[in-house]
Amino acid sequence: MLIPQTPTHDKRVLIIEDDTALSDLVAGLLRECGYRVRQCFDGGSGLKTAQNESFNLVLLDVLLPKMDGFSVLRKLRNNSDTPVLMLTAKGAEEDRITGFRTGADDYLSKPFSMDELILRIEAIIRRSQAIINRQTAPVSHVVKLDGLSLDLKEYTASYQQQPLELTNMELRLLGLLLQSQGQVLSKPYLYQELMARPYSRNERSLDVHISKLRRKLKAAGFEHERIQTMHGQGYCLK
Repeated sequence: MLIPQTPTHDKRVLIIEDDTALSDLVAGLLRECGYRVRQCFDGGSGLKTAQNESFNLVLLDVLLPKMDGFSVLRKLRNNSDTPVLMLTAKGAEEDRITGFRTGADDYLSKPFSMDELILRIEAIIRRSQAIINRQTAPVSHVVKLDGLSLDLKEYTASYQQQPLELTNMELRLLGLLLQSQGQVLSKPYLYQELMARPYSRNERSLDVHISKLRRKLKAAGFEHERIQTMHGQGYCLK
């Protein structure tokens, strides 16, 4: 069983899932990993709890009694940006598309492995915390890493002070990777951020952009292999 790489003693997760056996199983696992967990078994009580308490992440099933998961998410997004990981039926692509359009941060299809669940939860919470850290840190529009520099205001990039000829998509992709150094960015997240559309397993456009970015960084002398493919998860700049 995977153990989270970051301390979780102050991390709170709300599980909104009507399958009590699955909810109890996930809750037990999360508690073993150091999370504080609340459980709700219908959409109405889940929404009320999410609105009245503070959580680092909401694990939200689509098919719920009293109020379905999409309705819960829609109402929650009226006044909260708490990260939401949705649970969908296997192969229910329309559910995933609807979830992303409504404001979900990621999805996981049932049945799923508990190891993958923990990885997804950790990745979402890390991204969320990174955003908070950037918002509270002194304002700086230049991100740097070992000679690689990206100006987020002018959207220009350089390596060892030599300009990099990158497309707009490559600049945005590099920006996301640089601002989340060491964190795994999932394909669903990157598709939403870069292309404003849901991720489809059959689409390869993101892989093409990654490949081109690596080639240009390699040509400039940067260790392009530091942009790592994390199989089954996404991409990470080490």
